[in-house]
Amino acid sequence: MNVHVRPSVTPEAEETLEDLADSLAIPESTYEKAERSYKSLGEFLNRPTSSIRQYDPQVHVQGSFGLGTVIPPTSDAEDYDVDAVCEFRKLDKSQTTQQNLKKLLGDEMVVYAREHKMNKPVVEHRRCWRLEYADGAQFHMDVTPGLLNAAEQRALLKAHGFDDRFADTAIAITDIDHHAYRIVSADWPRSNPRGYLKWFLSRMEVIFEERKRELIRKGVRAGTEPIPFYAVRTPLQSAVMILKRHRDIMFVLRSDERPISIILTTLAAHAYNGEAKISEALFAILNGMERFIGQTLDGNYVVANPSDPSENFADKWRKHPERAAAFFEWLEQARHDFAYAAELSNKQLITETLAKSVGRGVADRVRKRSAARLGAPAVLTAGLVRSEAEARRAPPRIEGDRRNA
Repeated sequence: MNVHVRPSVTPEAEETLEDLADSLAIPESTYEKAERSYKSLGEFLNRPTSSIRQYDPQVHVQGSFGLGTVIPPTSDAEDYDVDAVCEFRKLDKSQTTQQNLKKLLGDEMVVYAREHKMNKPVVEHRRCWRLEYADGAQFHMDVTPGLLNAAEQRALLKAHGFDDRFADTAIAITDIDHHAYRIVSADWPRSNPRGYLKWFLSRMEVIFEERKRELIRKGVRAGTEPIPFYAVRTPLQSAVMILKRHRDIMFVLRSDERPISIILTTLAAHAYNGEAKISEALFAILNGMERFIGQTLDGNYVVANPSDPSENFADKWRKHPERAAAFFEWLEQARHDFAYAAELSNKQLITETLAKSVGRGVADRVRKRSAARLGAPAVLTAGLVRSEAEARRAPPRIEGDRRNA
């Protein structure tokens, strides 16, 4: 594999990337709204009259809200997707079927929606139930039922020689398409969102604690009020957010081929080496992430789940090779786009260049942030832009292979 040269990054480009990450960060109020929503559901499921209270249902968030890598939807017509898990801690696979477990949760969520005057019906999906909030809320919550599965998961991983350090939080989940969905069976689909979050945090632990202490020193929370996870943002999280946005814009008309977030996030976290600046993290990730894509003897790609190495996040690439090709196409384009922008020194031109990759609306917010820092008008003169554009008629060519994509 060819080595990709990290471009030199101008101070102006560094500041623009910082502004881009800030522009993509959703308000803390949105995180708080999501947190209130899944906590409210958890409390409801444990109320005295709950039909499932005896099973000790516990709801916790997963996905990008749990990882702190949420970005705004590309349009106002789209919702934020809040992913949650409801663990039935006093029920096991010998006592129920996937189908029955899902129905137990679904029945209670229907009652929850009715008692909270939610106008939209609870909708069943393959693995979860969806709560649709009011139009103004601009988010929905997908809740997946699950059972504790630590012992079985540890035994499975050990039998295959895999790392089992995250097995304590493993769960078994439901899936309509699973062959044993309707029968009592020890064979259930597996997941481990809390284990994945623990692994993700381990990849940025040092700088996360540094940023947290910095917020404490600045007094962003009154008294002894704890700083929530979502209030701390590291260069890894910022880089993931930027790359997800670039991906969203690039595949706006090819959504079926769009690289999935869990693959981008996993490869980014693997490639991150504790860099303190967003630009350093971004290019370390872009230059290194494909090194963590494995291949089987028969040539199929593997992106292993760090919390369950027996799971391959890229398993669908075998059936859909166009998705593998799309990932490497995106990676090459992202390297090209950000390397070009990194070497520019005119902020207006940097922003205009990035607008093609992250969307005009986000680029406008970046421009306003930059102008506010400089105390300058938000729109710079076209002459300044043209002068540097003429000096850089062609963007740099980034060399490198695409792993035979």
